[in-house]
Amino acid sequence: MKFHAPLIEGVLVQRYKRFFADVRLPSGEVVTAHCANSGSMLSVKEAGSKVWISPAADPARKLRYTWELIEVNGAMVGINTGHPNRIVAEAIAAGEIKELAGYDSLKREQKYGKKSRIDILLESPDRPPCFVEVKNVTMRRGLTAAPQAEFPDSVTERGAKHLVEMTDMVKNGARAVMFYLVQRTDCATFRVAGDIDPTYEKGLKAALAAGVEAIGYGCDITPGGITIARPLTLDLPV
Repeated sequence: MKFHAPLIEGVLVQRYKRFFADVRLPSGEVVTAHCANSGSMLSVKEAGSKVWISPAADPARKLRYTWELIEVNGAMVGINTGHPNRIVAEAIAAGEIKELAGYDSLKREQKYGKKSRIDILLESPDRPPCFVEVKNVTMRRGLTAAPQAEFPDSVTERGAKHLVEMTDMVKNGARAVMFYLVQRTDCATFRVAGDIDPTYEKGLKAALAAGVEAIGYGCDITPGGITIARPLTLDLPV
């Protein structure tokens, strides 16, 4: 995925009210950027960090910029939750995710379950449909010796609901996959942050036992774009 325009480098002043971030530009001007991330952003919102913002594609938009990237201890992190579905869809279409290869069609944002939409639906006439739920992962804490990404960074009732609906798809004969996209360049493994959301951890354990699959990939991230890079080792609840 390439950004629609060259990114602008700055320094994070603060992230506040969930959807706003003040960024100081090299000129000294402070601008307010849209923060497309409703999570706690634990570990990726420290004031004084180098960040990159994109100019709005619509010049009439109220906020002229969107916060895209942050540098954390030398690692690049993509914080915009509006991008993961596109990143994963492009990688599947390019045959870069072997676990999801071989389907004839790829559709995004399809209705399923109880008033929900699946991020990606893969279909072929000779095999069951595959429902892919993409989760954006940005958090890394110092709880383990190894560089480990974690999800979620706050309680996610919506995420727990998705696990139940994915389990229902498996019971109906379909394939269901939780795809954890780690938008960081410094993690080799992934785990569930059960201390933050024990309900999600319990729900994922039950979903996996019912046949829901889980895969995780890391990314290559530059101010030019974000692409799928490598599969990650998953440390999942059992």
